[in-house]
Amino acid sequence: MDKYKFVLASNSPRRKELLAGLGLDFQVRVIDGIDESYPASLPVCDVAQFIAQKKAQAYRATMAPDELIITADTVVIVGSDILGKPKDEADAVRMLREISGRTHQVTTGVCLTTATRQRSFSVTTDVTFKLLTDDEIHHYVTIYRPFDKAGAYGIQEWIGYIGVTGLNGSYYNVMGLPVQRIYTELQHL
Repeated sequence: MDKYKFVLASNSPRRKELLAGLGLDFQVRVIDGIDESYPASLPVCDVAQFIAQKKAQAYRATMAPDELIITADTVVIVGSDILGKPKDEADAVRMLREISGRTHQVTTGVCLTTATRQRSFSVTTDVTFKLLTDDEIHHYVTIYRPFDKAGAYGIQEWIGYIGVTGLNGSYYNVMGLPVQRIYTELQHL
């Protein structure tokens, strides 16, 4: 891994914290305005990886030969619906009501890109929430303002402490970066 200069293509404080946990030296580089749309016909389980690859493509023209760019995207899937980042408070409340008392999937797509190679993958974790009360939902949205989080929640915040009753898969994936899988994939590069 010493042959690459690592670049995290994300402003997410959670992704920065998680990648730092691997002990890698990296810099953050963000290109604003990357199109994150996807075809309506794309299966919901493939959306996060598709967007991570699309983000990686935006960085190709600016990357140095010795850089490895890490792009990622996280989506929350409830049934056949994708919950992205909420537009406002009402949208956050709607999303939390939708995941309340149910199991949903959190999928993070990751793309590792060098000048000559690219590896992409996705990791899915099942998360189960207890039936949340309206007071709990409104308290969380008012205090924590989860407008930068897919599905309108951060598992590492108050709502995760009081609401999550089950987890099958990677906790760090739900936070936004499946670091164990990234470590494994980097070893294969």
